[in-house]
Amino acid sequence: MLAAVQLGRNSGLMVSRLCLGTMNFGEPGRGHQGDWTLGPDDARPLFRAAIDKGLFYFDCADIYGVGASETVVGALLRELLPRDQYVLATKIAMPMGRNRNQGGLSRKHVMEGVDASLKRLGVDYVDQLVIHRHPQGVPGYDATPIEETLEALHDVVKAGKALYLGASSMFAWQFAELQLTARMNRWTPFVSMQNHYNLVYREEEREMIPYCLNSGVAITPWSPLARGILAGAYQGGFGGGSTARSQGRDRVRTESLYQGEAVFDIAARVIETAGKYGKTPAQIALAWLLSKPGVSAPVVGVSRVEQVDQLAAATQITLEPTDIAYLEALYRPVDNLLSLGSS
Repeated sequence: MLAAVQLGRNSGLMVSRLCLGTMNFGEPGRGHQGDWTLGPDDARPLFRAAIDKGLFYFDCADIYGVGASETVVGALLRELLPRDQYVLATKIAMPMGRNRNQGGLSRKHVMEGVDASLKRLGVDYVDQLVIHRHPQGVPGYDATPIEETLEALHDVVKAGKALYLGASSMFAWQFAELQLTARMNRWTPFVSMQNHYNLVYREEEREMIPYCLNSGVAITPWSPLARGILAGAYQGGFGGGSTARSQGRDRVRTESLYQGEAVFDIAARVIETAGKYGKTPAQIALAWLLSKPGVSAPVVGVSRVEQVDQLAAATQITLEPTDIAYLEALYRPVDNLLSLGSS
């Protein structure tokens, strides 16, 4: 069974050691991930398996399937668990339509976006509302004053529609500015950072992770398996995709995120280390991430029940220091994806 951990030092919220990412659940064919989306009947066994393993932390977003994921996730959770037995997070900021007020983090979109998410999820509140990017980090919506966003988020919390706030990928100085501005105005601060962090993208180790460690903010990384690269979905290069996701439209996004020269050499070391431990590459990559200070609950995606079992078992793996050093040795600095506008 998965352990329960406190979500950082600044909240009393307990979450499971792994968080189930729900990007791949919704209406097949709808949204940017439509060619590898699972509908409710295919998703139900995965949710049941996760719950049976003690996973009770679920991460969604309004943009996943353009609302379809929230609809499916909300229905399955209401079917499978009482409301007080799971922790549900969703994210807002990305454009949900063509109108200029249907995205970003203006007061108007925060208020309307939260209400729309709650309606799709079929709940009165979410445990955690996460801003998908910095208020000025959403293309086309970069003029919103941070004070407007922060006060609107605070009002959402005070209205009981969200219990905690989280943030996702941004520069460390931007996150520090948000936190300081919130505290100066006695608005609700963020208790977690959902950032991009794995064995082949470690730029977050420079500033964001030290800041979070120092300030007690929980780290809940997205893409812990580098969109399948560290699970062996690509055999030596982007042309070797072996899954529906790695062979579909999503491959272009994966290529844009992982441009380092050593990406597949590092992945090969993960496979080699997996053989040494008698585990899968995905388990080794996740065990490495869980060994890092401050990492509370990586956001993992699954499409088969056996993946749930394997990732849950990975939380019990302790890697030898020499193996950690071996896995890390080939990494070289790459461009911070936020600087390129593509994270």
